[in-house]
Amino acid sequence: MSKIDYNITCIRAFVFDVDGVLSPTVVPMREDGRPARMANVKDGFAIKQAVRAGFKVAVISGADTEEVRRRMNIIGVDDVYLCVSDKLTVLKDWMQKRGLLPEEVAYAGDDVPDIPCMRYVGLSVAPRDADPMVRAISTHVSNIDGGYGVARELVQETMLAQGKWPVSAVAFGN
Repeated sequence: MSKIDYNITCIRAFVFDVDGVLSPTVVPMREDGRPARMANVKDGFAIKQAVRAGFKVAVISGADTEEVRRRMNIIGVDDVYLCVSDKLTVLKDWMQKRGLLPEEVAYAGDDVPDIPCMRYVGLSVAPRDADPMVRAISTHVSNIDGGYGVARELVQETMLAQGKWPVSAVAFGN
């Protein structure tokens, strides 16, 4: 039985915000004043497994950082939308192109710009340290802070419920 109170057996796609979900909200600053985002390797492993299993995965972020695109491409995510101010329009377009219904999509976000997307999809997930307004409208609030395994929790719970989570060392291959 999943800790997520939603019929996760119908989930076919995952969408993630970056800052505050895939990366912590507090990160070192580079010399140019831009944040040096961190990546959680367990999140990366889970997302890679989701892609391998045929789930659709996208990243929609207001961030302007090619490092995020490169990281996502390495783990198999090609649908990376950066510098997005209207996330809902991008989400709806992506879902239409992929043939997805709202109830088939899980969206993980942590701040006010994510709220329209989180209200649109079937399953909305917030990290423990998300903005209070985001936590209030979320289907599931993780007990994990953003950047420390929220994506892993969501993907693993979903794939376990669907019998698709890898159970051998073969999962660590290319």
